[in-house]
Amino acid sequence: MTAPPYVEGHALLDGRIVVVTAAAGAGIGFAVARRAVEEGATVVISDVHERRLAEAADALEAVSGSRPLARICDVRDEADVQGLMDAAVAEHGRIDVLVNNAGLGGDTLLVDMPDDEWDRVLDITLTGTMRCTRAALRIMEAQGHGVIVNNASVVGWRAQTGQTHYAAAKAGVMALTRCSAMEAAGSGIRINCVSPSLAMHPFLARTSSDELLESLVGGEAFGRAAEPWEVANVIVFLASDYSSYMTGEVVSVSSQHP
Repeated sequence: MTAPPYVEGHALLDGRIVVVTAAAGAGIGFAVARRAVEEGATVVISDVHERRLAEAADALEAVSGSRPLARICDVRDEADVQGLMDAAVAEHGRIDVLVNNAGLGGDTLLVDMPDDEWDRVLDITLTGTMRCTRAALRIMEAQGHGVIVNNASVVGWRAQTGQTHYAAAKAGVMALTRCSAMEAAGSGIRINCVSPSLAMHPFLARTSSDELLESLVGGEAFGRAAEPWEVANVIVFLASDYSSYMTGEVVSVSSQHP
């Protein structure tokens, strides 16, 4: 089954300042940044890859007519994270939405997994999300408003061989979402999470075997992977006022069989 037609914007994020981590490349992060621009937002993008970050800024400028603030940020580095948030506030005066997209996976059996691989995946995927959430919350609490959307994965719920580190990290992102949402609700801040099953993009295609991808696609009811923009649409919904009564929720973006 082929993907549906691309959905046009409806000004769901009109006038919002939206920060997106890991927004370079052709995956969910860039799709979120583009969708946010198409929905009327001003975006701030970050990534660890300088060249690809510049290319993403070029592409967003072509869409919106104005170049977004683009800042190198390694979510493992507290100074980088704080620098990103400070730069967004210095440029635009506030942060309305943070999308925590940075994450790292792998495909290693636990019995063969060295500590440094485990630590790297957890540090980027879970602790990096915590660092960005913590920094943004300090700003949003002072503002009295804000929305944070985290990117998890269905492997946080479902078992998959070779994914113990990634699954543990993504399950942690879900728990982080729920608990931080309870803490932030009194300040007018909402925190939710998406849990995609399979979104196809060039990096995934390069780093996964054909056999693995074929088996994953075979588990999807539509017989195809999601387009990154289809996941981005749900993130935009959670960032918008259409989800005003939702916080601490994990929304599955999936057509997988149980």
